[in-house]
Amino acid sequence: MKRYLLALFVPLLALAQAQTQLDFWHAFTDEPRSNWIEERAAEWSEQNPDFVMNVASKGSYPETLQAAILGARQGDTPHVVQIYEIGSQLALDAGIFTPVAEVAGDFDLSDYIEPVINYYTIKGQINSIPFNSSSPILYSNKTLMQEAGLDPENPPQTYSDILSACETVAASEVSADCFGVSLNGWFFEQWMAQQGAPLLNNDNGRGDRATEANYTGDAFQNIASFFKELNDAGYYTYTGTLEDWDGSDAIFTNQEAVFHITSTAELGNLTAAAEENGFEIGAGLLPIADDAERNGVVIGGASLWLMGDKPAEEQTAALDFVLYMTNTENMVSWHKLTGYYPVRNSSVEALEAEGWFEQNPNYRVAFDQLLETQVNSATAGALSGNMQELRAITEETMQRIFNGAEVDAELARAAELAEARLAEYNSNF
Repeated sequence: MKRYLLALFVPLLALAQAQTQLDFWHAFTDEPRSNWIEERAAEWSEQNPDFVMNVASKGSYPETLQAAILGARQGDTPHVVQIYEIGSQLALDAGIFTPVAEVAGDFDLSDYIEPVINYYTIKGQINSIPFNSSSPILYSNKTLMQEAGLDPENPPQTYSDILSACETVAASEVSADCFGVSLNGWFFEQWMAQQGAPLLNNDNGRGDRATEANYTGDAFQNIASFFKELNDAGYYTYTGTLEDWDGSDAIFTNQEAVFHITSTAELGNLTAAAEENGFEIGAGLLPIADDAERNGVVIGGASLWLMGDKPAEEQTAALDFVLYMTNTENMVSWHKLTGYYPVRNSSVEALEAEGWFEQNPNYRVAFDQLLETQVNSATAGALSGNMQELRAITEETMQRIFNGAEVDAELARAAELAEARLAEYNSNF
């Protein structure tokens, strides 16, 4: 019996030793999205018995990127890293990743939705594969809109529309605040893009390293003045904490705000919460400045990068996993679960063929907004290795304006701070 067990065990041990272990670090901490990734990794590993893809969450987007950079210094790196969109320039500057174009060779980009791949095309090169892509839309509590005397089928589309709707809500017997959004620089970047205005000079940091920030131009003035008017009238509500996505979502799902702006990635979660809390949820395009023509939105979310310190065979396998996880079928599944865009045109066609958008019209709103986006430097998004710092400057500037500071002076101060930070970062190169 011992000889039999030994004969059985040795080949199994040899098989396990022969399998190459691959690692994927991501930034999701919630069960639905984390479990979905685990399932795709298990499927791919089963289909590729020479490899095993191990998955680990490393916390927030900034924490995941920093973990990869620190890991490179310490010799402890994964094969694939999920990096948020504004981490792209820092990822390039870190010099620890291999552009996917170098691993893939001739790489067909025709199936990727153009505004999505536009963000991740930097100086003509594809460095990473889009995975979870999103943009902001307007969410509405259609039940409260009806109670306030507003047409729930016609959400506000401009700043003036928002202000007018808020006047109506305030004059009604509805006890909720009018408008909520987390105080996050991402949204201000979106409103700049909608006006066709880059946030940074040098083609939004894409033609050359950015040295100036466009805080004092008309576009940012429009946004800041709108928010000041909302806040001063008592129409705007947020938790008081910067970048508090969950807290701002909770204000909306608890029916404490009639209108809410957040990512399309939250459409699934917010829809479920609305059903649980007994109200009908609506979706509309991101409201824009009154004198602007819709130019489009900037892609948010993250893409998948390949670490550069791995053998070619392992990089090829890692890329194969990335392409499997983001294939047509899986992107359909991912979109239905989360509300993130499925990034591939073939996935959109599959969803349309099965009538998904007809049955779920709120998802159609998000897609229409994306597909109508003009491809230019404004909607490509701002690039700098310290974009997280620039977002913080935007957020803190708006908080000071809410507390009574004068708009022009604060925006001039923001420009000065941002340009000092850009100069400091650029001095490294």
